[in-house]
Amino acid sequence: MYGVRHPLVTEFPDHTSTISQMKTNDPQFARLMSEYDQTDKRIYGLERASLPAADNYVEGLKKRRVLLKDRIYSMLTQQR
Repeated sequence: MYGVRHPLVTEFPDHTSTISQMKTNDPQFARLMSEYDQTDKRIYGLERASLPAADNYVEGLKKRRVLLKDRIYSMLTQQR
């Protein structure tokens, strides 16, 4: 959706405790999560402020967010 944040605990509500545990114990996961959050905030900020941005820039950010989300989900499901 447009102008809406996508925090991982909302995206993966069944994995909330695993997210918390991995964020603390797995540096690679913590780095990916931080990059995901920063990318999500950047997209949200551009959409909410209606800042001029090239379509390909915003699309690139959204593709990066999806890639990060997929990698994070893969790590979460390997923990089970």
